[in-house]
Amino acid sequence: MNQFFFGTYPYIALTVLLVGSIARYERDPYTWKSSSSQLLRRKQLMWGSILFHVGVLVVFFGHFFGLLVPIKVYEFFGIEAEAKQLLAAVAGGVFGSIALIGALILAHRRLTDPRIRATSSFADTAILLVLIVQLALGLISVPFSLAELSDGGVVKFMAWANGIFTFDPKAASYIKDVDLIFKLHIVLGLTIFILFPFTRLVHMLSAPVRYIWRPGYQIVRTRRKKA
Repeated sequence: MNQFFFGTYPYIALTVLLVGSIARYERDPYTWKSSSSQLLRRKQLMWGSILFHVGVLVVFFGHFFGLLVPIKVYEFFGIEAEAKQLLAAVAGGVFGSIALIGALILAHRRLTDPRIRATSSFADTAILLVLIVQLALGLISVPFSLAELSDGGVVKFMAWANGIFTFDPKAASYIKDVDLIFKLHIVLGLTIFILFPFTRLVHMLSAPVRYIWRPGYQIVRTRRKKA
């Protein structure tokens, strides 16, 4: 089971993420959206959305660079594995909490307002609840991570992540002995990759980055008055 979940399942998840996203964009481009309901409970949406997105973005990129950047790069800059694990635990705890608070606000808004609930699909509600569970698992794992600063736990996860992307057949064995809470967190994270192409999460791939460098003005034609 360890080999399946941490040696095979990652490739299944990444394949579904890639192929599913491309297929949805090609076959159903008009469903590629987040289906905003901002006209309802706008203030609650604003607070929940800001907290959730800020927290999740920091956590995501923290995981991305923390796992995929080789440990030798950190050692080159004089950052030891213990210091890196401490930083990851503290930053993950802080921004994970921010994201969880935002997600709970969004879930309360979606589940308690009949109008929003009526316009929400099963996938909209389900993926939000799955993300809440994932954030909770991540926060629960923080004390375990802090308790194992001297055991090189972070090195095991980095070796596993790098092993997956370098097709190392022994990748799964690198995290065979880690605590169950970490394994649950990883498996659910991979499951989110599988669900990604079939939910509103796809809008993350079409973030309007071009708006950053677009001109600060827009040309708008005036409506002609009827004679």
